[in-house]
Amino acid sequence: MLLENKKIAIIGGGPGGLTLARLLQLKGVDVKVYERDLDPTIRVQGATLDLHFESGLKAIEKAGLMDAFKETYRPGADQGRIIDPQGNIIFDEHTETLNDDFDNEYFRPEIDRGPLRNLLLNSLEPCTVVWKSQFLTMEQVNGQWKITFKNGTTSTADLVIGADGANSKIRPFVTPIKASYAGIIILQGNVQHAESVIPNMHNLLNGGKIYVHGDGKALHISSKGDGSIDFYTSSKKDEQWIKNNGLDFSDHKGILEWFKREFTGWSEIWFELFEKASTPVILRPQYVVPLDQTWDAKPNVTLLGDAAHIMPPSGEGVNLAMLDALDLSEWLASHDVATLETAISAYEKKMLERAAEATQDSLEMADWMHADDAQEKMLKLLGRNT
Repeated sequence: MLLENKKIAIIGGGPGGLTLARLLQLKGVDVKVYERDLDPTIRVQGATLDLHFESGLKAIEKAGLMDAFKETYRPGADQGRIIDPQGNIIFDEHTETLNDDFDNEYFRPEIDRGPLRNLLLNSLEPCTVVWKSQFLTMEQVNGQWKITFKNGTTSTADLVIGADGANSKIRPFVTPIKASYAGIIILQGNVQHAESVIPNMHNLLNGGKIYVHGDGKALHISSKGDGSIDFYTSSKKDEQWIKNNGLDFSDHKGILEWFKREFTGWSEIWFELFEKASTPVILRPQYVVPLDQTWDAKPNVTLLGDAAHIMPPSGEGVNLAMLDALDLSEWLASHDVATLETAISAYEKKMLERAAEATQDSLEMADWMHADDAQEKMLKLLGRNT
C-alpha cells in the first residue's frame, strides 16, 4: 500500500477531516488530525446538516458508523414549513408521513454538527486528534513536511491533507487560485433555550425548519437537538458593504433595526429572533472558487471539502467533504496506482469535476433564492405545485 510506513497529517478536525481519519485508520494508516480548537467542547458547532444518500451517508456507511448515526440523527428535523414574510404558512411537511427509510435515495436525515463531530471523534483511536494545534506554516525537510503550529510545537508528515475549511492555510501550498466574493452576505444567529425564551417561534418551528423568501431576501430557521434555534438571513450586497456596514454585531437593538430596514414589510413575528439571539450575530460573506479551477497534483499535499471548493451554501458542503474523504482514502489505499502523486491526481480530477458541478448548482440556487419568485421555486423544490 502507498501509505505503508508513512505518516499522514490532516489539518482541520471538521466532518471531512475526521471522516478521512476514520477511513484511513480502518486501513491501518498512521494518521493524526491537527485541530486549532482547544478541546472538543470549546466552540459551539453550527446548525443542522442533512446527509445525502450518495455522499455523506455513503461515507458514514463505509466508515462502519451507520448504526451509530441512526442512534444519533434527529428524526423529523428535516421536515420544513414554507412561510411567507407576513407569517402565513404556505406549505407544511409536518402534515406528511415521516420519512425514515435509509434505503430511499431521497431521504436526507438531519444531524446537528456537534453530535456528528462527536460521533466521528469517538470512532477514532485515542490521541488521533491533536488539539490546540493551529497551523502556522510548513516546509519540506528531508523529503517530509515539517509543520509548525502557532503554539510553538512542530510535527512531521509524509503527506499533508488540508481539511481546514474556507480560509484554508494549506490551499496556497496546492494552488495560487483564490476564491472571490459571491455577492451574498449571511447573518447567522442562535437563540438558546428557545422553548422558554421564544415559545411562539419554537412552536412554529415544530422541531424542524422554516423557509421564508421575499423581496430578494431569505430567512432560514432550524431547530437543534440542544433546545436552541439557529437562523440566518441571506441577501445580496456589494463587497464594500462588508467593510462599511457600520453595524455592531453585539448590539441586539442595532441588528434588529437593521433587519427592520432591510426586510421592510416583514412580520413582527421574526423580530424576537434578533431580540433574543446570543451575541455576537455572525457576519458570513459568501465566497466561491472558479468553476474551471484546476492545478497540477502535488506528490505530498492535497485538499478536501471547503479548502478545495468553497461555494455558497446549498446543502452540499459537508456532504462533498465527506465524499472527498471517502474517495481520497480509497485512492490512497489503491493497489492500482504506483505513486502517491498518481493517486492524488486521480482523486483531484474527480473531486474537481464534481465540485464544479456542485458550485454551478449552488450559484444557480443562490440566484433563485434571492429572486422575486423564490417562494414559488422553494415550493417546487419540495415537490409541490404553486
